[in-house]
Amino acid sequence: MLTIKKVLNLLYLFVFGLLISGCTAQGEVEKKNPEIPTLPVTQVITKDTVLHHDYVADIQAQRHVEIRARVKGFLDNIYVDEGQQVKKGQPLFRISSEEYEAELARTKANLNSAIAAAKGAQLEVDRVKTLVEKRVVTKSELEVAQAKLNAAKAGIEEAKSAQANAATKLSYTFIKAPFTGIIDRIPLKVGSLVDEGALLTTLSDLGSVYVYFNVSEKEYLHHIKAQQQGTSTSSEVVDLVLADGTRYAQKGKIETVEGVIEANTGAIAFRAKFPNPKQLLKHGSTGRVRLTNEVEEALLIPQKAAFEIQDQNFVYVVDQNNTLKIKNFKPRARLSHFYIVDSGLQPGDKVVYEGVQELRDGLTIKPVYIPMDSLLTAQNQSL
Repeated sequence: MLTIKKVLNLLYLFVFGLLISGCTAQGEVEKKNPEIPTLPVTQVITKDTVLHHDYVADIQAQRHVEIRARVKGFLDNIYVDEGQQVKKGQPLFRISSEEYEAELARTKANLNSAIAAAKGAQLEVDRVKTLVEKRVVTKSELEVAQAKLNAAKAGIEEAKSAQANAATKLSYTFIKAPFTGIIDRIPLKVGSLVDEGALLTTLSDLGSVYVYFNVSEKEYLHHIKAQQQGTSTSSEVVDLVLADGTRYAQKGKIETVEGVIEANTGAIAFRAKFPNPKQLLKHGSTGRVRLTNEVEEALLIPQKAAFEIQDQNFVYVVDQNNTLKIKNFKPRARLSHFYIVDSGLQPGDKVVYEGVQELRDGLTIKPVYIPMDSLLTAQNQSL
Protein backbone atom coordinates (compact mmCIF):
# COMPACT_ATOMS: atom_id res chain seq x y z
CA MET A 1 0.00 0.00 0.00
CA LEU A 2 1.43 3.36 -1.06
CA THR A 3 1.98 5.82 1.66
CA ILE A 4 1.62 9.57 1.24
CA LYS A 5 5.39 9.95 1.48
CA LYS A 6 5.98 7.51 -1.38
CA VAL A 7 3.38 9.24 -3.51
CA LEU A 8 5.06 12.58 -2.98
CA ASN A 9 8.47 11.15 -3.92
CA LEU A 10 7.08 9.65 -7.12
CA LEU A 11 5.42 12.95 -8.00
CA TYR A 12 8.71 14.84 -7.38
CA LEU A 13 10.65 12.44 -9.66
CA PHE A 14 8.04 12.83 -12.40
CA VAL A 15 8.18 16.62 -12.35
CA PHE A 16 12.01 16.64 -12.25
CA GLY A 17 12.10 14.34 -15.27
CA LEU A 18 9.81 16.66 -17.19
CA LEU A 19 12.06 19.61 -16.40
CA ILE A 20 15.21 17.77 -17.50
CA SER A 21 13.66 16.62 -20.77
CA GLY A 22 12.38 20.13 -21.44
CA CYS A 23 15.79 21.70 -20.94
CA THR A 24 17.42 19.07 -23.14
CA ALA A 25 14.91 19.65 -25.90
CA GLN A 26 15.35 23.42 -25.67
CA GLY A 27 19.17 23.05 -25.85
CA GLU A 28 18.84 20.84 -28.92
CA VAL A 29 16.60 23.43 -30.59
CA GLU A 30 19.04 26.22 -29.78
CA LYS A 31 21.92 24.14 -31.05
CA LYS A 32 20.09 23.46 -34.31
CA ASN A 33 19.06 27.12 -34.61
CA PRO A 34 21.97 29.26 -33.33
CA GLU A 35 21.53 33.03 -33.24
CA ILE A 36 22.66 34.62 -36.53
CA PRO A 37 24.80 37.73 -35.88
CA THR A 38 23.94 41.04 -37.55
CA LEU A 39 27.03 42.76 -38.94
CA PRO A 40 27.74 45.89 -41.02
CA VAL A 41 28.83 45.08 -44.57
CA THR A 42 30.15 47.37 -47.29
CA GLN A 43 30.90 46.85 -50.96
CA VAL A 44 34.34 47.23 -52.50
CA ILE A 45 34.28 49.98 -55.13
CA THR A 46 36.63 51.79 -57.47
CA LYS A 47 36.56 55.54 -57.15
CA ASP A 48 38.53 58.62 -58.08
CA THR A 49 39.19 59.88 -54.60
CA VAL A 50 41.32 62.20 -52.55
CA LEU A 51 43.24 60.54 -49.76
CA HIS A 52 45.44 62.03 -47.07
CA HIS A 53 48.65 61.03 -45.40
CA ASP A 54 49.91 62.80 -42.28
CA TYR A 55 53.54 63.26 -41.26
CA VAL A 56 54.97 64.62 -38.02
CA ALA A 57 56.08 68.21 -38.65
CA ASP A 58 59.00 70.18 -37.22
CA ILE A 59 58.27 73.90 -37.57
CA GLN A 60 61.17 76.34 -37.69
CA ALA A 61 61.41 80.07 -38.30
CA GLN A 62 62.73 81.08 -41.69
CA ARG A 63 65.56 82.79 -39.81
CA HIS A 64 66.36 82.09 -36.17
CA VAL A 65 69.63 83.44 -34.76
CA GLU A 66 71.27 83.82 -31.39
CA ILE A 67 72.18 87.37 -30.38
CA ARG A 68 75.46 87.11 -28.47
CA ALA A 69 77.83 89.66 -26.95
CA ARG A 70 81.02 90.15 -28.91
CA VAL A 71 82.82 92.17 -26.21
CA LYS A 72 83.02 91.94 -22.43
CA GLY A 73 81.41 94.51 -20.16
CA PHE A 74 78.46 95.41 -18.00
CA LEU A 75 74.98 95.38 -19.54
CA ASP A 76 73.99 99.06 -19.32
CA ASN A 77 70.67 99.08 -21.22
CA ILE A 78 68.03 96.71 -22.57
CA TYR A 79 65.87 98.55 -25.11
CA VAL A 80 63.37 95.76 -25.90
CA ASP A 81 61.16 93.26 -24.11
CA GLU A 82 60.63 89.54 -24.57
CA GLY A 83 58.14 88.71 -27.31
CA GLN A 84 58.44 92.18 -28.86
CA GLN A 85 58.39 92.72 -32.62
CA VAL A 86 61.52 94.62 -33.72
CA LYS A 87 62.64 96.12 -37.01
CA LYS A 88 65.97 95.60 -38.74
CA GLY A 89 68.56 97.96 -37.24
CA GLN A 90 66.53 98.67 -34.10
CA PRO A 91 68.65 99.01 -30.90
CA LEU A 92 68.47 95.97 -28.62
CA PHE A 93 71.23 96.21 -25.98
CA ARG A 94 74.00 98.55 -24.78
CA ILE A 95 77.15 97.20 -23.12
CA SER A 96 79.35 99.60 -21.11
CA SER A 97 81.58 101.38 -23.61
CA GLU A 98 83.99 103.60 -21.60
CA GLU A 99 86.90 101.18 -21.91
CA TYR A 100 86.43 100.85 -25.67
CA GLU A 101 86.00 104.61 -26.16
CA ALA A 102 89.31 105.16 -24.36
CA GLU A 103 90.96 102.52 -26.54
CA LEU A 104 89.65 104.22 -29.66
CA ALA A 105 90.96 107.60 -28.48
CA ARG A 106 94.39 106.08 -27.83
CA THR A 107 94.54 104.52 -31.31
CA LYS A 108 93.54 107.83 -32.88
CA ALA A 109 96.41 109.52 -31.05
CA ASN A 110 98.80 106.83 -32.23
CA LEU A 111 97.62 107.33 -35.78
CA ASN A 112 98.20 111.09 -35.57
CA SER A 113 101.68 110.45 -34.16
CA ALA A 114 102.45 108.02 -36.99
CA ILE A 115 101.26 110.54 -39.58
CA ALA A 116 103.46 113.25 -38.05
CA ALA A 117 106.45 110.88 -38.02
CA ALA A 118 105.86 110.10 -41.68
CA LYS A 119 105.76 113.80 -42.56
CA GLY A 120 109.07 114.32 -40.77
CA ALA A 121 110.57 111.36 -42.61
CA GLN A 122 109.30 112.76 -45.93
CA LEU A 123 110.94 116.13 -45.22
CA GLU A 124 114.20 114.35 -44.38
CA VAL A 125 114.06 112.44 -47.67
CA ASP A 126 113.51 115.69 -49.58
CA ARG A 127 116.43 117.37 -47.78
CA VAL A 128 118.83 114.49 -48.35
CA LYS A 129 117.78 114.24 -51.99
CA THR A 130 118.79 117.90 -52.49
CA LEU A 131 122.15 117.28 -50.85
CA VAL A 132 122.76 114.25 -53.01
CA GLU A 133 122.01 116.29 -56.13
CA LYS A 134 124.58 118.84 -54.94
CA ARG A 135 126.94 115.99 -54.16
CA VAL A 136 127.24 117.06 -50.56
CA VAL A 137 126.27 113.59 -49.26
CA THR A 138 126.35 110.15 -50.82
CA LYS A 139 123.38 108.20 -52.19
CA SER A 140 123.56 105.83 -49.22
CA GLU A 141 122.31 108.66 -47.00
CA LEU A 142 119.29 109.02 -49.26
CA GLU A 143 118.60 105.29 -49.08
CA VAL A 144 118.66 105.42 -45.29
CA ALA A 145 116.25 108.38 -45.26
CA GLN A 146 113.94 106.56 -47.71
CA ALA A 147 113.93 103.45 -45.50
CA LYS A 148 112.90 105.57 -42.50
CA LEU A 149 110.08 107.04 -44.57
CA ASN A 150 108.85 103.59 -45.58
CA ALA A 151 108.88 102.53 -41.93
CA ALA A 152 106.90 105.63 -40.98
CA LYS A 153 104.30 104.85 -43.66
CA ALA A 154 104.02 101.29 -42.38
CA GLY A 155 103.47 102.75 -38.91
CA ILE A 156 100.55 104.73 -40.31
CA GLU A 157 98.93 101.57 -41.70
CA GLU A 158 99.44 99.78 -38.40
CA ALA A 159 97.89 102.67 -36.50
CA LYS A 160 94.94 102.75 -38.91
CA SER A 161 94.36 99.03 -38.38
CA ALA A 162 94.47 99.44 -34.59
CA GLN A 163 92.03 102.35 -34.82
CA ALA A 164 89.64 100.34 -37.01
CA ASN A 165 89.80 97.42 -34.58
CA ALA A 166 89.09 99.71 -31.63
CA ALA A 167 86.19 101.32 -33.50
CA THR A 168 84.78 97.89 -34.32
CA LYS A 169 84.94 96.79 -30.69
CA LEU A 170 83.25 100.02 -29.65
CA SER A 171 80.47 99.35 -32.17
CA TYR A 172 79.94 95.91 -30.63
CA THR A 173 78.81 97.60 -27.39
CA PHE A 174 75.68 98.84 -29.22
CA ILE A 175 73.74 95.81 -30.43
CA LYS A 176 71.07 96.17 -33.12
CA ALA A 177 68.60 93.76 -34.69
CA PRO A 178 70.10 92.07 -37.78
CA PHE A 179 66.63 91.62 -39.31
CA THR A 180 62.96 92.15 -38.54
CA GLY A 181 61.62 89.55 -36.14
CA ILE A 182 60.41 88.58 -32.67
CA ILE A 183 62.58 88.84 -29.56
CA ASP A 184 62.70 85.66 -27.51
CA ARG A 185 63.71 85.23 -23.87
CA ILE A 186 66.27 87.66 -22.39
CA PRO A 187 68.19 85.73 -19.70
CA LEU A 188 70.35 88.63 -18.43
CA LYS A 189 69.25 91.83 -16.70
CA VAL A 190 70.65 95.37 -16.62
CA GLY A 191 73.85 95.48 -14.58
CA SER A 192 74.90 91.92 -15.39
CA LEU A 193 78.52 91.32 -16.28
CA VAL A 194 78.54 90.05 -19.83
CA ASP A 195 81.34 87.85 -21.09
CA GLU A 196 82.37 87.73 -24.71
CA GLY A 197 80.08 85.22 -26.44
CA ALA A 198 77.35 85.37 -23.76
CA LEU A 199 73.81 84.74 -25.05
CA LEU A 200 71.68 87.89 -24.83
CA THR A 201 68.56 86.62 -26.63
CA THR A 202 67.41 84.96 -29.83
CA LEU A 203 65.61 86.58 -32.74
CA SER A 204 63.09 84.79 -34.95
CA ASP A 205 61.90 85.90 -38.37
CA LEU A 206 58.35 84.53 -38.47
CA GLY A 207 57.10 86.13 -41.69
CA SER A 208 57.30 82.64 -43.17
CA VAL A 209 58.22 79.31 -41.58
CA TYR A 210 59.91 76.16 -42.78
CA VAL A 211 58.15 72.89 -41.98
CA TYR A 212 60.27 69.73 -42.11
CA PHE A 213 58.75 66.24 -42.29
CA ASN A 214 60.21 62.79 -42.94
CA VAL A 215 58.93 60.32 -45.51
CA SER A 216 60.06 56.76 -46.11
CA GLU A 217 62.55 55.97 -48.84
CA LYS A 218 59.82 54.08 -50.75
CA GLU A 219 57.48 57.09 -50.68
CA TYR A 220 60.34 59.38 -51.67
CA LEU A 221 61.23 57.24 -54.70
CA HIS A 222 57.58 57.06 -55.73
CA HIS A 223 57.30 60.84 -55.48
CA ILE A 224 60.48 61.55 -57.48
CA LYS A 225 59.77 58.98 -60.21
CA ALA A 226 56.25 60.27 -60.66
CA GLN A 227 57.61 63.81 -61.04
CA GLN A 228 60.23 62.74 -63.57
CA GLN A 229 57.70 60.76 -65.62
CA GLY A 230 55.12 63.53 -65.44
CA THR A 231 52.54 61.14 -63.98
CA SER A 232 52.42 62.57 -60.47
CA THR A 233 48.90 63.27 -59.26
CA SER A 234 50.14 64.39 -55.84
CA SER A 235 50.15 68.12 -55.27
CA GLU A 236 53.21 70.08 -54.20
CA VAL A 237 50.79 72.13 -52.10
CA VAL A 238 50.37 70.73 -48.58
CA ASP A 239 48.25 71.42 -45.51
CA LEU A 240 49.35 71.81 -41.92
CA VAL A 241 47.37 70.43 -38.98
CA LEU A 242 48.18 72.25 -35.74
CA ALA A 243 48.79 70.69 -32.34
CA ASP A 244 45.16 71.30 -31.31
CA GLY A 245 43.88 69.36 -34.34
CA THR A 246 42.75 72.39 -36.36
CA ARG A 247 43.89 73.01 -39.91
CA TYR A 248 46.18 75.98 -40.48
CA ALA A 249 44.54 78.57 -42.72
CA GLN A 250 47.49 79.02 -45.09
CA LYS A 251 48.66 76.45 -47.64
CA GLY A 252 52.29 75.43 -47.84
CA LYS A 253 54.44 74.37 -50.76
CA ILE A 254 57.14 71.70 -50.89
CA GLU A 255 60.37 73.47 -51.79
CA THR A 256 63.17 70.98 -51.43
CA VAL A 257 64.28 67.53 -50.34
CA GLU A 258 67.37 66.86 -48.25
CA GLY A 259 70.26 64.94 -49.75
CA VAL A 260 70.72 62.19 -47.15
CA ILE A 261 68.54 59.23 -46.17
CA GLU A 262 68.87 58.52 -42.46
CA ALA A 263 70.50 55.13 -41.93
CA ASN A 264 68.64 54.44 -38.67
CA THR A 265 65.12 55.27 -39.88
CA GLY A 266 65.32 54.89 -43.65
CA ALA A 267 63.58 58.25 -44.00
CA ILE A 268 64.41 61.46 -45.82
CA ALA A 269 63.32 64.98 -44.93
CA PHE A 270 61.14 67.18 -47.11
CA ARG A 271 60.87 70.95 -46.52
CA ALA A 272 57.72 72.94 -47.11
CA LYS A 273 57.35 76.70 -46.73
CA PHE A 274 54.24 78.25 -45.17
CA PRO A 275 53.36 81.96 -45.06
CA ASN A 276 52.80 83.18 -41.52
CA PRO A 277 51.24 86.65 -41.81
CA LYS A 278 49.63 86.61 -38.34
CA GLN A 279 52.71 84.92 -36.79
CA LEU A 280 50.56 82.16 -35.32
CA LEU A 281 53.31 79.62 -35.99
CA LYS A 282 56.34 79.87 -33.70
CA HIS A 283 59.84 78.48 -33.95
CA GLY A 284 59.81 74.98 -32.46
CA SER A 285 56.05 74.43 -32.86
CA THR A 286 54.73 70.97 -33.72
CA GLY A 287 51.98 69.67 -35.94
CA ARG A 288 51.33 67.35 -38.86
CA VAL A 289 51.90 67.94 -42.55
CA ARG A 290 49.03 66.55 -44.56
CA LEU A 291 49.74 65.44 -48.12
CA THR A 292 46.74 65.14 -50.43
CA ASN A 293 46.82 62.46 -53.12
CA GLU A 294 44.40 62.25 -56.02
CA VAL A 295 44.04 58.56 -56.87
CA GLU A 296 42.24 57.52 -60.06
CA GLU A 297 40.21 54.28 -60.13
CA ALA A 298 41.33 53.34 -56.63
CA LEU A 299 39.97 50.03 -55.32
CA LEU A 300 39.08 50.92 -51.73
CA ILE A 301 38.31 49.00 -48.56
CA PRO A 302 38.11 50.40 -45.03
CA GLN A 303 40.98 49.60 -42.70
CA LYS A 304 38.44 48.41 -40.11
CA ALA A 305 37.46 45.59 -42.45
CA ALA A 306 40.98 44.17 -42.58
CA PHE A 307 42.98 42.13 -40.10
CA GLU A 308 46.47 40.63 -40.12
CA ILE A 309 47.68 37.08 -39.64
CA GLN A 310 51.45 36.53 -39.83
CA ASP A 311 52.00 39.80 -41.75
CA GLN A 312 49.31 38.88 -44.27
CA ASN A 313 46.17 40.99 -44.77
CA PHE A 314 42.72 39.40 -44.81
CA VAL A 315 39.04 40.33 -44.97
CA TYR A 316 35.79 38.39 -44.58
CA VAL A 317 33.94 38.34 -47.90
CA VAL A 318 30.16 37.80 -47.79
CA ASP A 319 28.79 35.54 -50.56
CA GLN A 320 25.26 35.56 -51.99
CA ASN A 321 24.12 33.17 -49.24
CA ASN A 322 25.41 35.61 -46.57
CA THR A 323 28.16 33.16 -45.65
CA LEU A 324 31.61 34.40 -44.71
CA LYS A 325 34.74 33.43 -46.53
CA ILE A 326 38.17 34.59 -45.40
CA LYS A 327 40.17 36.10 -48.25
CA ASN A 328 43.72 37.36 -48.53
CA PHE A 329 44.50 40.66 -50.29
CA LYS A 330 47.59 42.74 -51.02
CA PRO A 331 47.43 46.48 -50.26
CA ARG A 332 49.11 48.96 -52.58
CA ALA A 333 49.00 51.83 -50.09
CA ARG A 334 47.69 52.56 -46.63
CA LEU A 335 46.32 56.07 -46.54
CA SER A 336 44.21 57.57 -43.78
CA HIS A 337 41.32 55.17 -42.91
CA PHE A 338 41.41 53.09 -46.11
CA TYR A 339 43.50 50.62 -48.00
CA ILE A 340 44.05 50.93 -51.71
CA VAL A 341 43.94 47.31 -52.86
CA ASP A 342 46.59 46.06 -55.25
CA SER A 343 45.31 42.50 -55.69
CA GLY A 344 43.10 39.82 -54.10
CA LEU A 345 39.74 41.63 -54.25
CA GLN A 346 37.44 42.76 -57.04
CA PRO A 347 34.97 45.63 -57.41
CA GLY A 348 31.60 44.50 -56.06
CA ASP A 349 33.00 42.17 -53.37
CA LYS A 350 31.10 42.57 -50.11
CA VAL A 351 33.21 42.62 -46.96
CA VAL A 352 32.39 42.80 -43.26
CA TYR A 353 33.10 46.38 -42.15
CA GLU A 354 33.42 45.95 -38.36
CA GLY A 355 33.64 43.25 -35.70
CA VAL A 356 35.91 40.90 -37.66
CA GLN A 357 37.87 39.76 -34.58
CA GLU A 358 35.19 37.31 -33.39
CA LEU A 359 34.22 35.86 -36.80
CA ARG A 360 35.17 32.59 -38.45
CA ASP A 361 35.19 31.17 -41.95
CA GLY A 362 31.83 29.69 -42.99
CA LEU A 363 29.71 31.66 -40.53
CA THR A 364 26.31 32.89 -41.74
CA ILE A 365 25.39 36.48 -40.87
CA LYS A 366 22.64 39.03 -41.32
CA PRO A 367 24.27 41.84 -43.31
CA VAL A 368 23.45 45.51 -42.79
CA TYR A 369 24.77 47.32 -45.84
CA ILE A 370 26.70 50.56 -45.45
CA PRO A 371 27.52 52.41 -48.71
CA MET A 372 31.24 52.99 -49.22
CA ASP A 373 30.47 56.57 -50.31
CA SER A 374 29.08 57.36 -46.87
CA LEU A 375 32.27 56.07 -45.24
CA LEU A 376 34.38 58.24 -47.55
CA THR A 377 32.21 61.26 -46.79
CA ALA A 378 32.52 60.69 -43.04
CA GLN A 379 36.28 60.40 -43.34
CA ASN A 380 36.65 63.62 -45.32
CA GLN A 381 34.48 65.48 -42.79
CA SER A 382 36.73 64.35 -39.97
CA LEU A 383 39.86 65.68 -41.68
